[in-house]
Amino acid sequence: MPAPQQSTGSLGEDAAARHLESRGFAVLRRNYHTRQGEVDIIARDARFLLFVEVKARGLGMWGTPGEAVTPDKQRKIILAAQRYMLDNPSELQPRFDVAELYLDAAGQPRKLRWLADAFQA
Repeated sequence: MPAPQQSTGSLGEDAAARHLESRGFAVLRRNYHTRQGEVDIIARDARFLLFVEVKARGLGMWGTPGEAVTPDKQRKIILAAQRYMLDNPSELQPRFDVAELYLDAAGQPRKLRWLADAFQA
């Protein structure tokens, strides 16, 4: 089972990275890990330093992908973002987004829904 989850995660991150780049963001890091937590994508534009959590779900599955970004998960993302900002100082405004990827029955990306400023530090 780990292989399908990894490929789904990769599909979601690829789709989210393409979405960001098409809107003028530069993807700085993917899968940024710290002891405190992990950030799927870190990107920037002229104004924001984005910390993006990517969640994928099959169509018809219970709940939205964004609902899986619980307060505990948010706390871990925030801690990882703080570590990144300590190691990579920036004047940009940090922002936490969630990318929801919906998959069809074959597990292929069907719809990407972007939740900008999904939670606060």
